[in-house]
Amino acid sequence: MSLTLGVVMDPIANITYYKDTTLALLLAAQERGWKLVYMEPEDLYLERETARGRTRSLKVYDDAEHWYELEPPSDIALGELDVILMRKDPPFDTNYIYSTYILEAAERQGALVANNPRSLRDCNEKMFATQFPQCCPPMIVSAHMDQLKNFHKEHRDVIFKPLDGMGGSSIFRCKQDDPNVGVILETLTGHGKQLTMAQKFIPEISNGDKRILVVAGEPVPYALARIPAEGETRGNLAAGGRGVAQPLTERDYWIVAQVSEQLQARGLYFVGLDVIGDYLTEINVTSPTCVREIDKAYDTRIGERLMLALEAELKRRKQS
Repeated sequence: MSLTLGVVMDPIANITYYKDTTLALLLAAQERGWKLVYMEPEDLYLERETARGRTRSLKVYDDAEHWYELEPPSDIALGELDVILMRKDPPFDTNYIYSTYILEAAERQGALVANNPRSLRDCNEKMFATQFPQCCPPMIVSAHMDQLKNFHKEHRDVIFKPLDGMGGSSIFRCKQDDPNVGVILETLTGHGKQLTMAQKFIPEISNGDKRILVVAGEPVPYALARIPAEGETRGNLAAGGRGVAQPLTERDYWIVAQVSEQLQARGLYFVGLDVIGDYLTEINVTSPTCVREIDKAYDTRIGERLMLALEAELKRRKQS
């Protein structure tokens, strides 16, 4: 199928070649004969009601020294694209939100945007998980320090984290009688003005914080367990964790089954579930990672799975 895919991403020159998931997805699309066009968020704009972009034709290569080539820019209506991948990394700030408004206009004008722009706004990666309480550990979201302190007193060993962080940034573990609870909560809540999440600590983090990738509602059968470095609580690779690919467990498949219908209904074609032990802790919808590590271990061809799913959706839309 001859298609044109636009990607919205952070500067491609600055990616970490060997582990960049967006590059893996682009390579998969190019292998299927798709034409690629490149945009950074500031290239998107709205002219009257029309979503437009300053785009550049892109070619990608599986080469650590030369992984991309860009052509001179041209200006197009985004609705002319068959598919747009929104792969801008957090922070999820006001500029990110404005980008989703433009991408929502592009969808109205004919493009398939993955993931759905409205769902990118609605599904905060930590709060969204709370819609599936049967999957989650005990938790509370509050800006009130007394409530957070009481949660810590009840559960004794607690993780505190901001709602808008990524890569393990600003995540704190507080054990019983930790003398720093007060100052940590002052920092995270901005002295009671900023919502903060607390979750009961899950000891199974020592076995890894598993990233389970879900494509069009179906799980990839292998996850990447991100095992914390010695002396660390966080398994995030950005925080020094070590990635080990492994098959999904029966519990992992059960968790996917709990969330799959909602993911599909919301147009979330490519999602990363974070699972520690038996518990779902986050649902990553903005720019899920770990494709290259899982592909390398098990030849799962995750990018191809996503492109096939997007082709099927385009075909379904044409027939409806």
